[in-house]
Amino acid sequence: MRTRCRPTLVTVCTVALLAPVPGAAQTGNGAQGDAPRTAWGDPDLQGTWSYASLTPLERPAELADREFFTPEEAADRNEYWNVTRFETRPPPGSVGAYNAAWLDFGTVSPDRRTSLIVDPADGRLPLRADTERRLAERREYQRLHPADSWRDLTNWDRCITYHGVPPVSTGYNNTYQILQAPGYVFIRVEAIHDVRVIPLDGRPPLEDGIRQWNGSSRGRWEGDTLVVETANFSPETQHRFPSSPGTRAVERFTRVAADTIEHEFTIEDPTVYTRPWTAVRLMPRLPGYVIYEYACHEGNYALPNMLSIQRTLER
Repeated sequence: MRTRCRPTLVTVCTVALLAPVPGAAQTGNGAQGDAPRTAWGDPDLQGTWSYASLTPLERPAELADREFFTPEEAADRNEYWNVTRFETRPPPGSVGAYNAAWLDFGTVSPDRRTSLIVDPADGRLPLRADTERRLAERREYQRLHPADSWRDLTNWDRCITYHGVPPVSTGYNNTYQILQAPGYVFIRVEAIHDVRVIPLDGRPPLEDGIRQWNGSSRGRWEGDTLVVETANFSPETQHRFPSSPGTRAVERFTRVAADTIEHEFTIEDPTVYTRPWTAVRLMPRLPGYVIYEYACHEGNYALPNMLSIQRTLER
């Protein structure tokens, strides 16, 4: 979303603003190549990048045997989500929602894949049977208890965190701003403006008893690829995919063109999945894009109203 007030960046990030602007392409294979460099010699990933995508994380069931959309299907999907749906009037009694000026769903991946998940090959989350049972039980509980208390509402309703680490795109604010300084990479996500501070100095991970909403990240360079491992998620963490406090995310950021980063992430959690799974997406640069403040007021206004309405319905 693009009409909010600019916040002040974390102070430590300001040194990264002195780094040169990226301008050249690179090999994209993770080996030491032609990626643009910072003043201190690290591959330069700085800039503002979009992870909006109309390619779903998981392949839809009706496309179970289809790895790719046809060109016509991809065009139709892009047209509907970015044009047609905004031309449809809301039904009687509905106040409607944001219009096209406020939403950005992105487009289908350039390769027209039907899922961001590339492993397993079926594009589906490899859920354990007991995970599917727990998810079904949770859905039923939420149906019967949508707002017994504020804790029944999501972290994004409560303005705590929004997309998670790694994020899955939604209808807006699908933007990463990457800044670098010697020994650090900083990733600011547009929604609720979380900032990840990622040290590159080989320090050990946090002790198991220290848990954080967005986990704790440690990074390293493998050739021109930034590898970021994140663990130590809080029991209160809510990803946009099934997870647990034991979830571990391994992300790989590779500059595959002057204006494109390939973002690959693998999720490991044997308590939730039968095996690790991997997704890949391309993040285009957003030249001239300004991240404004995400002034999340739902926790101030909508949350009490949601709870109050539920008490009224109960009465």
